Amino acid sequence: MYEISVQAEFAAAHALSIAGAREPVHGHNWKVTVVVSGETLDGDGLLCDFHTVEDVLRSITDQYHNENLNDIVPFDRINPSAENVARAIGEVVVSRIGESLAPHARLDRVTVTEAPGCSATYRFPTAG
Repeated sequence: MYEISVQAEFAAAHALSIAGAREPVHGHNWKVTVVVSGETLDGDGLLCDFHTVEDVLRSITDQYHNENLNDIVPFDRINPSAENVARAIGEVVVSRIGESLAPHARLDRVTVTEAPGCSATYRFPTAG
């Protein structure tokens, strides 16, 4: 199994609702890691071009940078937890480049770190 990972960072604020109480708005220096995996390489000996994933990831994190996540779709409707941020970023990555990865590679997981030692990972289900 091969894996490649691409990372990006952004600074953004959020306020979570926990057990019905909304915490104060606060900021983080978020780190995002996107992992693509697959069993085989393409004809160029690549699982996936790093730049393809990097460009999409950067376009997403640029929209979040210096913003309050609570004001950005989909976090205007769902809690902007690290778990939800990881899944939302991954879903956008899949929608933009998922077909170009197939059949030999797929988005495996997205990890979001909101503070040192505090991260959440969303793993995409495998086919079948």
